[in-house]
Amino acid sequence: MDGHFVPNITVGPPVVKSLRKATRLPLDCHLMIENPDLYTAEFAEAGADWISVHQEACRHLNRSLHFVKSHGCRAGVVINPATPVETLSEVLDIVDYVLVMSVNPGFGAQHFIPAALGKVRKLVEIRAARGYGYQIEIDGGVAMDTVGEIVRAGAEILVAGNAVFGNGDPAANAAALLEAARSASLQKV
Repeated sequence: MDGHFVPNITVGPPVVKSLRKATRLPLDCHLMIENPDLYTAEFAEAGADWISVHQEACRHLNRSLHFVKSHGCRAGVVINPATPVETLSEVLDIVDYVLVMSVNPGFGAQHFIPAALGKVRKLVEIRAARGYGYQIEIDGGVAMDTVGEIVRAGAEILVAGNAVFGNGDPAANAAALLEAARSASLQKV
């Protein structure tokens, strides 16, 4: 977060570099920033494995996504709650994942926006109809009361903050959320 595209400021490449030294797990960097092309190389060099950019922040989205891939990272595109899925029609064939924001980006502990489920379902339909291989990620309001619907709609990657770190033991909260997600995946229609 850069304090411009969204009102908060968060971690940058130095933190990613420190995390890379501490883990071999994939590092998924969601750039909620203006002009992400200016920072893509720096995040990749710091150790990012996945880099997602906002459709709303990229003047030349196709070029930005190819730029991410040219740095050896998986390329993702993000859409805000008010952005229609249709704005992605010309890049869905090149992305590795689509991140649907289910809250307005910039602040934690927001309430889930149910319209995000329709976007997830639409992305599932498009992927099947066109034979694309992207994964579907969702971020915002992922909690025990929403995770079932989210997974049944077709999201495969879930970003949870407050549900894990807000209250209680983060490890226990994460385990419970994962179990609920697994249970919901067995119920998919």
